Amino acid sequence: MDVNGTSAIVTGGASGIGAATARLLASQGARVVIADLQAERGQELAHEIGGVYVSVDVTDTSQIEDAVNTAIDLGPLRALVNSAGIGWAQRTIGKDGEFSSAHNLDAYKKVLAINLVGTFDCIRLAATAMSRLDLTESGERGAIVNMTSVAAFDGQIGQAAYSSSKGGVVGLTLPVARDLAAVGIRVNTVAPGLIDTPIYGEGPESEAFKAKLGESVLYPRRLGKPEELASMVVELITNSYMNAEVVRVDGGIRMPPK
Repeated sequence: MDVNGTSAIVTGGASGIGAATARLLASQGARVVIADLQAERGQELAHEIGGVYVSVDVTDTSQIEDAVNTAIDLGPLRALVNSAGIGWAQRTIGKDGEFSSAHNLDAYKKVLAINLVGTFDCIRLAATAMSRLDLTESGERGAIVNMTSVAAFDGQIGQAAYSSSKGGVVGLTLPVARDLAAVGIRVNTVAPGLIDTPIYGEGPESEAFKAKLGESVLYPRRLGKPEELASMVVELITNSYMNAEVVRVDGGIRMPPK
């Protein structure tokens, strides 16, 4: 599928993997809506790539609709990339045997609301808009790529909430792809491993920490680059025979328990 002259939405597009994906889509001629809560970064990137920034909390349906409508104004909406997400680490129970020290249930619900429910809300709304379009020359109406994590498969101690949310994204990939096949929309998911994003901070200590983390990767023994993830995301959008797949991009890592 050719994205030149179309519009695309990238949630979480102001930084990290989302930003790298937005840049790559723009380089191929797409007008990109950067849907994020980081206004300053989002506006700067939108100016850089000729896109549009829209403030979007993916737990707010009306804000997602605003992003979809903005994309429609820019051109036929052919691509959605769900990259927005948060992490959380806490063990299921505390050490003192008290109910009050067990995993924070509100935090668990928040992680699922953003990473899983927010992803599905974006899918259902963007796909609705895509379904109104004429078929492309390749016989399709659009493509959706979700971002999960290797934690969906190799969740570590303390990652119950995060792994639940990311496992849910894996679980919805096939049934949603089957649903949307009727209208010519493909759905795929990327599962990143350890990726060098701003979450690790900056400076010598940060670089030493990232180098140590990279030693656990099978090969190459380093953290992945956002651009390497973006390359896979855009391939899943443009390759018309890729559908209903979950693709690990992780250097072969299999995460240990902790």
